[in-house]
Amino acid sequence: MPEIDVPMPKMSMTMTEGELITWRVAEGEPVRAGDVICEVMSDKVEMEVESPADGTLLRHTAAEGETVAVGVPIAKLESETEELLGDLFAPAPEAEPAPVGGPDQGSTAPAAIQPAAATEGTAPRQPSAGAAAPSSAPAPAPAPTGDVAPGQRVKASPLARAIAKEHGLNLGSITGSGRGGRILREDVLAIVRGETGGPPAATLSAAAPAPAAAPAQVPVAVPADGADEVPLSSMRKMVARRLVESMQSAPHFYLTVEVDVEPLLKLRSDLNNDVAEQGIKVSVNDLLVKACATALRMHPGVNVSWAGDKVLKYEQVHIGIAVALEGGLIVPVIRDADRKSLIEIASEAKALIVKAREGGLSPQEVTGGTFTISNLGMFGIEQFTAVINPPEAAILAVGATTRAPVAVGDDVVIRSQMKLTLSIDHRPLDGATAAAFLATLKDLLEVPLRITA
Repeated sequence: MPEIDVPMPKMSMTMTEGELITWRVAEGEPVRAGDVICEVMSDKVEMEVESPADGTLLRHTAAEGETVAVGVPIAKLESETEELLGDLFAPAPEAEPAPVGGPDQGSTAPAAIQPAAATEGTAPRQPSAGAAAPSSAPAPAPAPTGDVAPGQRVKASPLARAIAKEHGLNLGSITGSGRGGRILREDVLAIVRGETGGPPAATLSAAAPAPAAAPAQVPVAVPADGADEVPLSSMRKMVARRLVESMQSAPHFYLTVEVDVEPLLKLRSDLNNDVAEQGIKVSVNDLLVKACATALRMHPGVNVSWAGDKVLKYEQVHIGIAVALEGGLIVPVIRDADRKSLIEIASEAKALIVKAREGGLSPQEVTGGTFTISNLGMFGIEQFTAVINPPEAAILAVGATTRAPVAVGDDVVIRSQMKLTLSIDHRPLDGATAAAFLATLKDLLEVPLRITA
């Protein structure tokens, strides 16, 4: 049986690498399709990698604790069913459809919106019948030089197709060694390695795009005497990458408002007395989630994302809650928060935070957010600005509740105050739109019975 590489799979749209946490199958052990062979950490979530086919795991090509790029082999599998590997591990398409009506319909949110996203989810316009094709249209691809008739599909495994595409090879010029002339992975690799004459230059696909310009060099810190070097975890690498992408791509704009939360704290106390027997405890953050969801429903212009030459307006309101972990930051998402009661939000938020700290969140639970709340009030931070979590257009930074003198009519009284700072992406959002949202949020928090209706 042939040996087949099992690459690090691409488990989400934003995944570029994964850290191999632990092997579940030892070298030389038999496996069946669907058996979990290892666990990896990527996009701040631990996930299981399953064997795509029956066979034998010959050897590990990546060690536990090693960070491996997507597509790089992590194991050698002995199996006859190569086509299954191709189906599961072939590189992801260059573009995936943008979500319609909301970010949770089948695709994960990208780490940052690139200009190409402007065409995502939009089928290319076809010329009307009888209309001449524009002169700028690309010339049709040359016919294969092999024995494949025009219009006939080349017989090739998905993995062979992926490798051929990566190296710009025309499958029609390759002779397959599989059953019925089917082109296999080894047939393509033989040409890549130069073991055969290979196809003439004319059979290569269009020239690959020039490599992107190298990023500006960042000065590397010189460790002082006694400094310990701590390797970056996959989570910390991803947090760093996403924050840099956010600050470089999204022009941030900030608005701050001070809220009288005396009525909010009173409502929270009353609610917790009412539901104490149910074992549920409503937090200030739960009230903020509900208030933000209600305000977003009233101001849909804030519940958006920038997508190059258009703005994506979401029908669903999915609120992300930033959770600090030892190795970084993760943002589980409460979906349809505007349609849930405070008790439902409190219960779901508690479960998500527990799963986050135990490393048990699924990709579905950390993607698809349309707005994020970051609360550092429990650390005594009175005010701060937060970095937008792309591709969202806004994030709310919540400070600590403080007791301060405020004017109530002609009197000065001591009240509980909280400062909220909204960071917005100024491309899809104007300051006036964001200010109107923040004013509504302030009103909801100061008259909190409106969010419990």
